[in-house]
Amino acid sequence: MKKFLLFLILIVPLFTVSAQQIRLKKGTVTDGIKVNDSLSESFAVYLPTSFDPSQKWPVVFVFDMEGRGKQVLSMMLKVAEESGYLLAASNAIKDSLSVSENILISKRMVDGVLSLFPIHAQRMYTAGFAEGARFAGLVPVFLKQMTGVVSCGSSFPNTEILSKRSPFHYIGIVGTEDFSYPDMVAQEGEFNRLNFPNNLLIFEGGNQWPPQEYLSMALEFFTLQAMAKGRVPKDSIFIKKAFRKNLNQVNKWTSLKKPILALELLEELESTYRPLKDLDSLVPSKKALKRSKFFRSESRERNAVFLRESLVKEDYSYYLEEDILTYNFNNLGWWKYQMDELKKLDKSQKASERQMGKRLGGFVNALIEDNIDVVMANESVDKGALGFLYMLKTITDPKDYEYYKKVISLSSEIEDYGTALFYLEELLKQGYTDKKELYTLENTALLRISPQFNTLLEKYLNESRYEIAPEN
Repeated sequence: MKKFLLFLILIVPLFTVSAQQIRLKKGTVTDGIKVNDSLSESFAVYLPTSFDPSQKWPVVFVFDMEGRGKQVLSMMLKVAEESGYLLAASNAIKDSLSVSENILISKRMVDGVLSLFPIHAQRMYTAGFAEGARFAGLVPVFLKQMTGVVSCGSSFPNTEILSKRSPFHYIGIVGTEDFSYPDMVAQEGEFNRLNFPNNLLIFEGGNQWPPQEYLSMALEFFTLQAMAKGRVPKDSIFIKKAFRKNLNQVNKWTSLKKPILALELLEELESTYRPLKDLDSLVPSKKALKRSKFFRSESRERNAVFLRESLVKEDYSYYLEEDILTYNFNNLGWWKYQMDELKKLDKSQKASERQMGKRLGGFVNALIEDNIDVVMANESVDKGALGFLYMLKTITDPKDYEYYKKVISLSSEIEDYGTALFYLEELLKQGYTDKKELYTLENTALLRISPQFNTLLEKYLNESRYEIAPEN
């Protein structure tokens, strides 16, 4: 019956599975597929245009902690199409749920995909970005049929839970300006010590989804691993083409005088291609890179920066915890000074220091957001701590307008209108222009009819809703 239904995919756009009408089309994302008749959980799926139901297919389950299945699949459509992988993503995964609840949701999605499509049992992978990547790393620990992970911008949650009896291929991808970069470099060494199959791919960029060529390389590595293990036939043409493309990237880093990135990638190619082809040609290149004065200099510089960065991160963590516990609003000036110091690093002549500044900025913002989540998760929300964190976020990320609005709303709730007006003006100074939203902010009914509120809107937006009474 399953094969018959899959055949229908190719000849008519609509067929029935489990009493639900599903319209599937190759080369596009199909959203809203129910996991079963009794649950409201759904997932999105992508079938490459080369999809043939008579064959077994590899699949990547992509995770987003806000349940945006269709949206998260869009980040990998191109590489899935080029590499011949199916994609699936749940719409029910939420960061507000426990790990165990999300794992059960994931299992139901996996079971749903397996019931609909001819999936290769030894070529099932997970992927994600940031928090989605951390969860994607956990999934193979609980769902043993997963054979690999692509973790973008996040290290593995806890290597102590890994088991050599249930290994999976872990591929980390991270940017040099991502605050997870030092952790993922250190974790690569830990994976190697555990003799756990892994790769680390590094690109120049920040806390973002990797460039398409790096996602493509990760899927190529999975395909090459499947060939090495005999899960799919060895394809010498594919191996040669992929190797040439990967080696071109090594040569690019070398020509740009970025020997660390060149050597890191060269070592990843060694571990990946060794079972498939002779690599004697790489030995001279590897030796030359290690002996390069640029490599020695860059290695010392990176190690020094990583140490300095770790000390600053410890300071940020310690002082933030203290400030939250004591509602230390007076220390907001110290945090402003710290952000000014990070801005100075943007002008450093050393690329490693500029990258460190970006990473520390990302780290402190992530740290604040994590603490906001902790405060909000309490049954009784500590509004003093929450107010401090909202104010701090306007300092560490001044272009994120949401936190100004949160301060205005929270301050108005406790009738601290002076603070609300101050942050309203700071918001307007940053270039915010949505007057309609300002007049609908929660808890601001009295603030909105005040002359001070409307004077500020008149000053920065050239109009206000309520007439401003003339002064006597």
